[in-house]
Amino acid sequence: MRIKLLPLAACLAVASGAAHADWSPSGFFFEGAVADHSGYSFNAGLVWPWNWRYETAGGLVTLQTEASLGQWSGKSATGRVSFTQVVLQPIFRYHFDKSATGFFVEGGIGLSYTDKVYITASKTFSTRLNFADTIGTGYSFGAQEVGLRLTHYSNAGIKHPNPGENFLQLRYGVKF
Repeated sequence: MRIKLLPLAACLAVASGAAHADWSPSGFFFEGAVADHSGYSFNAGLVWPWNWRYETAGGLVTLQTEASLGQWSGKSATGRVSFTQVVLQPIFRYHFDKSATGFFVEGGIGLSYTDKVYITASKTFSTRLNFADTIGTGYSFGAQEVGLRLTHYSNAGIKHPNPGENFLQLRYGVKF
């Protein structure tokens, strides 16, 4: 029996930790990305900071939850195809300055859900619900930030085929 609420339940499970955070978003972001074989995407989203912080000798670790809505595009045998995507992802960020400005590195694992199975001329996913594994770097200056991320989307071998897709993302964000 196919359970249609499974993607929603999975997203809620990832977000449950955000109960300790303020539910007011602290900012928004835009991402443009490219993938192999003429694939690309554009996402827009909101950021919720957690109250958790960890100071190290040289910097600061913070945690935030990101939710985004986006559009993927890829080449098919008959032209371009597009896919609508929703992503929910916690992100750990290490700031090289304790004031949370300047350079940072970040990473996180979240969930991605597309409106249909991702099928292009070069790749065929088997599921609409996938994991989003992200690493990146960036720079915060005042209320703005820019970053470069690499995100890998796949179902972690839950079902085959599972070719995965890698997107190199250029990101711009603004804090409220």
